[in-house]
Amino acid sequence: MVDYLYLALYKIFGFFLWLFPRPIMIRIMRAISWFAYTISKKHRNIINTNLDIAFNSDLELTQKEKKEYGISAFMNLLDTTLGIIQRDGMKKSEVIEDITFEGEEIVKKYQDKGKKIIFITGHQGNWELLSQAIAIKFNLTLVGVGRKLDSDLMDEVLKKNRERFNVEMVYKKGAMKGCIKALSQKKAVGILVDQAIRPNQSIEVNFFGKPATHSPLASILSRKFKIDLIPAFISTNDYKNYHIKIYEPIKTIKTENQDKDLKQLTQAQADAMEVAIKANPKEWFWMHKRWKNTIPNIY
Repeated sequence: MVDYLYLALYKIFGFFLWLFPRPIMIRIMRAISWFAYTISKKHRNIINTNLDIAFNSDLELTQKEKKEYGISAFMNLLDTTLGIIQRDGMKKSEVIEDITFEGEEIVKKYQDKGKKIIFITGHQGNWELLSQAIAIKFNLTLVGVGRKLDSDLMDEVLKKNRERFNVEMVYKKGAMKGCIKALSQKKAVGILVDQAIRPNQSIEVNFFGKPATHSPLASILSRKFKIDLIPAFISTNDYKNYHIKIYEPIKTIKTENQDKDLKQLTQAQADAMEVAIKANPKEWFWMHKRWKNTIPNIY
């Protein structure tokens, strides 16, 4: 019964997205984001704590600036979520018509040489649009790693939505096996690398000057199969036009010291994520407890 309630909400939001012109919808999204930030003391505290950690050494944000960042974080989450619904009936050409690409020659160079590709990114901007746009732009199948939705029905709806644009998913449980299979089938892999991971499953990195846990998945795949990692991030100034920046690859490493190699590769990913956040700080998912495993009682 709950599954069908979720599906009904999905259809209702789809109707509103069709009904209202984009400028009006953006205003509605901003109002919802302001409301969510205002009523959720829990998330405000997490956001402010994260901002204090991230910008403590560079600059001290005013309360007004923290509020702007917090509302923007909700706005990006809403844009990402509603964007999935909005693209449900789109053609591939329509998905990328308002997206510009920077550094596309980096990906094409790997494709021309027939090399395997692993993209790394994070919850920055509209990350769902990023995966679909890359898959369409470079005519490849992109296999992402994610969490299965609690609703089986909605998980299947989302799966079909993604697959229309050449994006497939493997779930976190069994992600390593799924990624290896995807690479063996000459598919690209995309991994979100900016969430806190359990200490016994992670590698510790320096992130904004503080220790943080980090997924070793991309590093293990890179070292084992000698695959470079390509950072890619999406941003927007108006929620109508988007820009995807593809950064110089993180070169794979394989020496006799496996632990040192994995540590170096993982730190390079954290550094790339930090660079992307600093470039567009209002677009990161600031409500995530990023440092919860390494700074006791910080939240």
